Amino acid sequence: MNDRIAAGAPLPREALAADSLEAARQLVGVHLVREDEDGLRVGRIVEVEAYIGTADLASHARFGRTGRNSVMFGPPGFAYVYLVYGMYECLNLVTEPEGRPAALLVRAVEPLTGAERMRRARINWIAARYARRSPDRRAGACRRVAGLSVSALASGPGLVCAAFSIVRADDGLDLCDRTSPLRLEAAPRGEPPLRLASGPRVGIGYAAEPWRSEPWRVWAEGNLAVSAGAAERRK
Repeated sequence: MNDRIAAGAPLPREALAADSLEAARQLVGVHLVREDEDGLRVGRIVEVEAYIGTADLASHARFGRTGRNSVMFGPPGFAYVYLVYGMYECLNLVTEPEGRPAALLVRAVEPLTGAERMRRARINWIAARYARRSPDRRAGACRRVAGLSVSALASGPGLVCAAFSIVRADDGLDLCDRTSPLRLEAAPRGEPPLRLASGPRVGIGYAAEPWRSEPWRVWAEGNLAVSAGAAERRK
């Protein structure tokens, strides 16, 4: 694996301005890029979930516009980053025209370039977030990350952010800007297409039907980095 692949073109903003479910299908296979003082990290997005409009009872937008979710109401192509459980950042990509709150949660990314940088970022994340826990527990968590397969490094929404060093300060970044340290790039020519599957979103038991059952999660079928059911597939 080369340390640097040929840079792809920035993802056109209009790809995310489309209907969110269509945008989700276009986004699977797109590259997520982090380029900073630590070097280059690139991964292929292989799983996303759509959250659409104020009527969606699984979406943050169900509360109307707030300080936390205001990026969702803005133009497409920007990062909506929030904290869950007081611990894990999650990366969402704003979709649809300005004023219609919608976003795609990035649930899983397949590492392509800089996998060991992603591993180090995961270990650094543990060191920071587990600072008040016992040294043995911290060390055990670091050993587990050190032994992970590459496909498991960003297999889950919180793990995506840890592997790519995405924090709340990245909320509002323009991901379609080629100069942004965190950005989206179209897959290079010749990269094999992914087979797509769809189904209900994960972890939204708080939402009433029909929202729990809407098939608004889209993923690359058979890809080992996909988060839902990953543990079973790796046995």
